[in-house]
Amino acid sequence: MAFFRRPVPLRPPRLRAGMFMACALALASTRAYPLHALDALAAADPTHASSTSPLRLPASGTADVPPLPEGMDAARAAWQRANQRVAEFARGHADLLRWESRQATAPATTATFTKAQATTSDTTPLDLPQALRLSLRHRPELFTHADSPAPTRAQIGAAYAAHVRTLQQAWVMAVAARQREHLLNDALDAARTGSELGRRMLAAGNWSQARQLREQRVEAEAWQASVQARSESLAAVQQLATLLGLWRADDVAQLGERLPTDLPTPPAQPSPGEGLNEATLEAAVLRSHPTLAQARLLAARELAAVPGARRQAWSAAVQSALDALPDVGTGIGQASTPPHLDDLPLLRDAALARAVNAEATLLRQATQHRAAARHTWAELQLRHAAALHAQNVLLPLQTAVEQETLLRYNGMLASTWDLLASARERLGALDTALQARRAYWLAQADWQALLAGAEERAEGGAQP
Repeated sequence: MAFFRRPVPLRPPRLRAGMFMACALALASTRAYPLHALDALAAADPTHASSTSPLRLPASGTADVPPLPEGMDAARAAWQRANQRVAEFARGHADLLRWESRQATAPATTATFTKAQATTSDTTPLDLPQALRLSLRHRPELFTHADSPAPTRAQIGAAYAAHVRTLQQAWVMAVAARQREHLLNDALDAARTGSELGRRMLAAGNWSQARQLREQRVEAEAWQASVQARSESLAAVQQLATLLGLWRADDVAQLGERLPTDLPTPPAQPSPGEGLNEATLEAAVLRSHPTLAQARLLAARELAAVPGARRQAWSAAVQSALDALPDVGTGIGQASTPPHLDDLPLLRDAALARAVNAEATLLRQATQHRAAARHTWAELQLRHAAALHAQNVLLPLQTAVEQETLLRYNGMLASTWDLLASARERLGALDTALQARRAYWLAQADWQALLAGAEERAEGGAQP
């Protein structure tokens, strides 16, 4: 036996979009956060109280299974009551559960526990220019001075680019984490709907305990995912608050509420930068590095001070030492001893030693920066392709599947459980698209920082 249900109308898909200002440093107001947020003396004073709001979690559900009706008459009566109740609503089961939720006399703790009221009347989303200005208020070492020499300005510029990258990636991570939290909360709501429908069908006698246990397991797994997303969201917002110099608990809570609700849509094509192309990427990265040009001049001066014959003699000595290394065979192995130089006149030539070391250091730096340019630009293109694929291929395919499931449901060819499974798949596709979009903006921040003179981001950083 199955519950009575009526057809439901097709629902058009919702697409999210936004505006992203990755590198803009336009002036923006910071009035939402008072000056006391940056009061270092108060922040470091253990006696200065800052009350933290209690953590709210969704109800965890239960592993208990409702008892089955006793006897045929009790089962038939329960089944009739359930079907009559569902038949009162146009959308069947879904509308019934929503109506009962609205009629609850006490406000129950639901999965959407993160949608708290903002503590300020200023609801303007905190964009990147605002966040950057806030963070720079307590970073005096990132300001250039009127009497700063050119090398110092270059060093500060590289440090500033690294800070902008860190801040931008923290902002992206915080926005994405909160958006993912809401997605997984919706998934928990869908899982709870399935579990509740199963519980009622089990009580009516037309649902097995084994199937109900599986629905309860789906709900339990969704609860775990929701709480994990909450943990990641809290950590991301705290990381961003640290960069902004916010230490009061209410200011941090306000920060979470002021973040944009969506990550912006990637551009149609990834751009390396104004006036740049595939042939000039490496040169742009080399020119922007704060010390590479100075190292090149030093190496050129040291090499010019050494006669060509001495340099050739050094090259010959190095080659002889390399030829004398023992053969490790065709397998993976390592020479037991390092290469050895025994030409004392060459080794005691201080000018030659300085030139050789300067040349080797310069080569390592140049190779590293050229490799960073190629790798970071390739990573940006790959992340961009993945984000557009998820947006333009994965989501439309999943939307088509959901529409087809709704049509089959309206035609009595698919069950309520097929409809719930389709909803979970849609939320999973949205989550995949969100992760791909987040990865693109993190890669874009890496590329912009590299072009501005910062070092390549170390593996294991903010980007997944």
